[in-house]
Amino acid sequence: MNDMLFQNSEVRTAVGLGLWPILIRPDEVINIKTAVFRAGRDEKTIRGWCKEFGIGRQAKPGAPLDISAPALEMVMHGDLVALELLRDGKRTDPRVSRYFDFLGLPSY
Repeated sequence: MNDMLFQNSEVRTAVGLGLWPILIRPDEVINIKTAVFRAGRDEKTIRGWCKEFGIGRQAKPGAPLDISAPALEMVMHGDLVALELLRDGKRTDPRVSRYFDFLGLPSY
């Protein structure tokens, strides 16, 4: 019954640990300045998306924020299905791999 009350990603956060991280390969990382430029949004918005959608990683407070370029594209396009597939590690799924292709990155 509880599964019916939550969306897929909400069930994952029910244990209080937040969203599962998106594993980001080194060639997919962009910094906050690049993300601001690509998205055409301000830094506060990008940081908010990183927190809300779990598309970035930061080792500790004050450390640089690494953002997944494919995940950012997915958020910008409102494709939360692709984002959850990426979070599940399904990089070769056609819905996910198209973002990697768009960015010229390997999806393997």
